[in-house]
Amino acid sequence: MKDFKGDLEVELHDNLSEVSWSEAEERAVRRKLDWHLVPPLTLMYLLCFIDRTNIGNAKIQGMSKDLDLSGLNYNYALTVFYIVYILVEIPSNMALKRLGANIWLPVLTVAFGGVCVGTAFVKTFTQLVVVRILLGITEGGMFPGTSFYLSCFYRREELLLRVGIFASSASMAGAFGGLLATGLTKIHSWGVPGSKLYMWRNIFFFEGLFTIFIGLMVPLMLPKSVESCKFFTDRERMIAITRLAKENDADDSHKVTKADIKAAIFNINIQFCAFGFLCANVAVQSLSLFMPTILNQMGYTPISAQLHSVPPYFLACCLAIFVAFLSDRTRQRGIFLVIFAAIAAIGYAVIMSTNNPKTKYAAIFIIAMGGFPNGPGFLSWGINSNAGSRAVASAYIMSVGTVGAVISTWTYMEKDKPGYKKGHAINLGFQIAVIALAGSCVLYCQWENKQRAAGRRDGRLVGLSDAEKRKLGYRHPDFRYIP
Repeated sequence: MKDFKGDLEVELHDNLSEVSWSEAEERAVRRKLDWHLVPPLTLMYLLCFIDRTNIGNAKIQGMSKDLDLSGLNYNYALTVFYIVYILVEIPSNMALKRLGANIWLPVLTVAFGGVCVGTAFVKTFTQLVVVRILLGITEGGMFPGTSFYLSCFYRREELLLRVGIFASSASMAGAFGGLLATGLTKIHSWGVPGSKLYMWRNIFFFEGLFTIFIGLMVPLMLPKSVESCKFFTDRERMIAITRLAKENDADDSHKVTKADIKAAIFNINIQFCAFGFLCANVAVQSLSLFMPTILNQMGYTPISAQLHSVPPYFLACCLAIFVAFLSDRTRQRGIFLVIFAAIAAIGYAVIMSTNNPKTKYAAIFIIAMGGFPNGPGFLSWGINSNAGSRAVASAYIMSVGTVGAVISTWTYMEKDKPGYKKGHAINLGFQIAVIALAGSCVLYCQWENKQRAAGRRDGRLVGLSDAEKRKLGYRHPDFRYIP
């Protein structure tokens, strides 16, 4: 509590167990955190996802022709981004812990905004690959960094809804991206000779410029820690600090060990969630990167394709937030994943089986609404399934899940247009895998909970000290999985 000064700090340190508060007081603390943290973090991740996927909007507005994105070139440009993205997640979080999330996340935002602006000036395919690599370097730390930052302010049972809200901005990015692309491509050619900006170049330039502006403003809004929140009264600050300290007990200074990593990797539930996240991520990322192209090949003009991409994303965003809320309220995870993966699978089956543009467009609605809620669902389920290091569990799940993004860049190939049936079939297969993984995980959770209730895991406690028993984490006989 080194950031909090004054008598209150001493009181909290010495009398932690004696501090109490009403539910109304804690609700007021939570409400202030929601108003001051969630909106700026959601906005930054929204811009992060827009700057990542606006290449899909730019592709059908002349970028493909100008930079020769024929054959596999477009897929290569998408792939390099995600490969670098995976590699920088851990180093980026190390920098975040050193500098503070309130500084590092805005720094990343300004950086990927600058890369987006730079993309407006690329002249060749090689230059495009270079800026996509730079974009992966600057964006790789945003999702894990934001998740970690939120976990420093919210209790565990409060975290999923907040992560769900900021993660849902991925679908909202598609809606805003389509609207912005529609307006920005109508700006007439402008700029100096040799570097004229027009059509697709305007998309990158103005979206990147706005991102930089937001990145410069956000540090004024984000606190470094609970102790430094200026929007709290002294009483509210005490409650905010103590409720987290009571929950975390003596583990606040716990350092990640090899045992934590081993425990996460060999937790079967985390494996279910990691590979479920991978499968779900294929649909989310491929839809984000290729929807404008798919719509364009269905017969829509470039401008019309941008506009028609907005409604499916908007509904998907609203539904993702609602599902996160409902999952928290009911303390159920797997059943929602099974249901919505099945909905997405139906959408892919429909879009493969018809040539009618209106039916295909309706199928895109079904795919978006079924696919987008599942990523945050698997991530939160995995964290709930690990009573040890949440950081290790979430990092592992996200690392494995990002492999799904790499796969997504190769689902829709130029040679498969206009129907892209192979790409739809690949995504259908991954949705079926999501159903199988989520359903199997539910059955395992229910079976294992029954074994523990019957006392069949009590032998793990024999001969252990109290400290050793606490270190058992999810293997402790009293631990119960959320199905």
